[in-house]
Amino acid sequence: MFPERGTKSKRKSLFLLAFILIFSFTLMTVSAKHDKMPLFPEFLALAVLEPIQTKTTDALKFVSDGIDHYFNLVDVSKENEILKKEIASLHNENNQLREEIKSSVRLDGLQKFSKGKEYSVLPATVIGRDATQWSKMIFLDKGTNDGVKESFAVVSPLGVVGQIVQAGPNSSKVLLITDSRSAVDAIFQESRTRGVVVGNGSLNCDMKFVALTEEVNEGDVAISSGLGGIYPKGLVVGRVISAVKKQQSLFQTLSVVPGADLSHLEEALIVLPKT
Repeated sequence: MFPERGTKSKRKSLFLLAFILIFSFTLMTVSAKHDKMPLFPEFLALAVLEPIQTKTTDALKFVSDGIDHYFNLVDVSKENEILKKEIASLHNENNQLREEIKSSVRLDGLQKFSKGKEYSVLPATVIGRDATQWSKMIFLDKGTNDGVKESFAVVSPLGVVGQIVQAGPNSSKVLLITDSRSAVDAIFQESRTRGVVVGNGSLNCDMKFVALTEEVNEGDVAISSGLGGIYPKGLVVGRVISAVKKQQSLFQTLSVVPGADLSHLEEALIVLPKT
């Protein structure tokens, strides 16, 4: 029963609203035709309809403002997307410029390193790596077409890198000094004590055949001796980070960190024979 009564009430309200609107429209039409002052019924209609018109106008304005606000948000969103793309593009350009500057600085260091040397060098870029538990190698973008051959030394401004073990037409493979198959004859820069720096497959090397009687301290620098015919004399091989003397052994146990940052190497110099 109650739902039916509510429905009838709604119908009456709608009916009344329709009647008021029609009545108001009729009065305004008559008034416009006769061009005279509004009568009391017209005043009554206006008084009744004014709140409705005001609310209707406010509602229409609210909807209109909402639509305008929506389109403004759409425009702002599009502008934000454009700005985001422009910012990303600028970041990319900035990173490229920074990388070019860093590369230029590294290449400048390579060129300065090669000046005044008794040998010539060929700049090369690292294009690949092959680092396992037993093997430590890198690949360079220079090969036999550039005059590169096996057993050529590879160095950097910071020290010895390794030697060419395989050369193709346009690339070559380098055995790093940290590889367990590598050995570099070296002497300490200050004491001139001799030893052999060998790789152990880690980031560091070992220096062997240094007698217990020799004074070796952490921080001592080992340089290439020039013996063996591969590495030029006087290049930094590494720096002592640990020196242990065991009485039951004939030689000291020395750990050496390479002078060149082999893990982050991006460019290198291939040592060419004298011509």
